[in-house]
Amino acid sequence: MTETMNITVTINGEAISRDAPVRQNLVDFIRTEAGLTGSHVGCEHGVCGACTIEVDGQAVRGCLMLAVQADGAEVTTVEGFGDRAAGLREAFATRNALQCGYCTPGMLASALEYIEAGGTADRAAIREHISGNYCRCTGYQSIVEAIADVIEGGRA
Repeated sequence: MTETMNITVTINGEAISRDAPVRQNLVDFIRTEAGLTGSHVGCEHGVCGACTIEVDGQAVRGCLMLAVQADGAEVTTVEGFGDRAAGLREAFATRNALQCGYCTPGMLASALEYIEAGGTADRAAIREHISGNYCRCTGYQSIVEAIADVIEGGRA
């Protein structure tokens, strides 16, 4: 028998109340209960960054946080970034920084966190900030340049 707990999580502005297994990670809850599949589960160890989402305004690894820990929290996924990330999405497309797309939602979450915290266009600093997000396709250069373009252009 799986132990569950009733939780209410606001995901992208919509409150969702469900019984969640106490050991279910947050990103799986989002994918199964909210039907939002933009955030990906990669390593399930918090290493790859594919599951990066925002919880109460902070970037977190959705595979390391249990759904029950998010009870009462405000969660934002890549589907909820909206206009906040319009410039970033455009720069990723222009720079071809999203080849297979698997890492892109987590990469956008990390990049948005960096930009909104006042990060500079210093390429080494950008690389350091996104170092917790794996990308096997791009070699990172296009991602770094896309983030720098947004900062230099003054719009996320």
